[in-house]
Amino acid sequence: MLNLQVWLGHQTVDDLDKRILTALQRNNRHSFADLAELVGSSAASCMRRVNKLRAEGVIVADISLVDPKALGKSLTIVVTVELDRERLDLVDDFKRAMRAAKEVTQCYMVTGDADFVLVVAVEDVEAFDVFVKTKLYTNPNVRKFRSMISLDRVKFEPRVTV
Repeated sequence: MLNLQVWLGHQTVDDLDKRILTALQRNNRHSFADLAELVGSSAASCMRRVNKLRAEGVIVADISLVDPKALGKSLTIVVTVELDRERLDLVDDFKRAMRAAKEVTQCYMVTGDADFVLVVAVEDVEAFDVFVKTKLYTNPNVRKFRSMISLDRVKFEPRVTV
């Protein structure tokens, strides 16, 4: 059987690592014994590999995904933002502001008509209005933005295919 390896910066991920990553992305609460059974390896080997994948930054976090609606965040809005000037310091300022904005759950710097795409989760339209007034209108480098209210989350897949 061919042992495929993927180059990720300085580390390689082999077939067993891929099976481990796939299993952990489905459920990261497996014991190493259960994980070993799922991927066809030993518990000790799985523990070593998971620790290595964490140390090398392949696994960046072990988190619990929470339903936003369960916390009263029933409104999801996708916002495209166009900056006025694309000076590095101003772009970095905008990135910092979006990282700090509790309403922003995802922020992507993109190519095309917009400079950034945001995913914003809030309680209601009034909360989104507050976000817009405090985070977008007050930023002198925001030229314009467009918002699209999500009617239905058709797919949300936080996993990476390995």
